[in-house]
Amino acid sequence: MNSRKAVVLPKFQKIFDQIGENIKLARKRRKLTTEQVSERAGIHRATLYRIEKGDPAVAIGLYFNVLRVMNLQDDFLKLANDDAFGRKLQDLDLL
Repeated sequence: MNSRKAVVLPKFQKIFDQIGENIKLARKRRKLTTEQVSERAGIHRATLYRIEKGDPAVAIGLYFNVLRVMNLQDDFLKLANDDAFGRKLQDLDLL
């Protein structure tokens, strides 16, 4: 198996750390164990641990599966949803 390390700058790793913490808190609020969530998401418990730690090397689809288990899949629709900068660039082209 080819193990690659995702290179993320420390200031951006904090974002992953927060996502992992949010997922962990959502699981705990639902009183779900790591075993229950990992089984329902079809992943190993060690992978869930990595997700809850904000590991950027874990595939985004696995993050989605964990959120789906907790009925938070719609949160994925919020990713890059508000592209204010992109809209400003587009508007400049229209002028």
